[in-house]
Amino acid sequence: MQIFHPRVLAFLCNWCAYAGADMAGVSRIQYPPEARVIRTMCSSSVSAENILKAFQMGTDGLLVGG
Repeated sequence: MQIFHPRVLAFLCNWCAYAGADMAGVSRIQYPPEARVIRTMCSSSVSAENILKAFQMGTDGLLVGG
């Protein structure tokens, strides 16, 4: 029996959510390697095409943080 490891993609705003993720890294808080972070200038700049493309490429979950 295989263990399911969901692939999660996170679009994070440079000024808000990415700062929190960066602080977690500085504090050496670990998160699963299946989670990928993409820094954007603003969460409103993430288009519907980007979200659909992520799911087409096999992403199991998506987070847009601002």
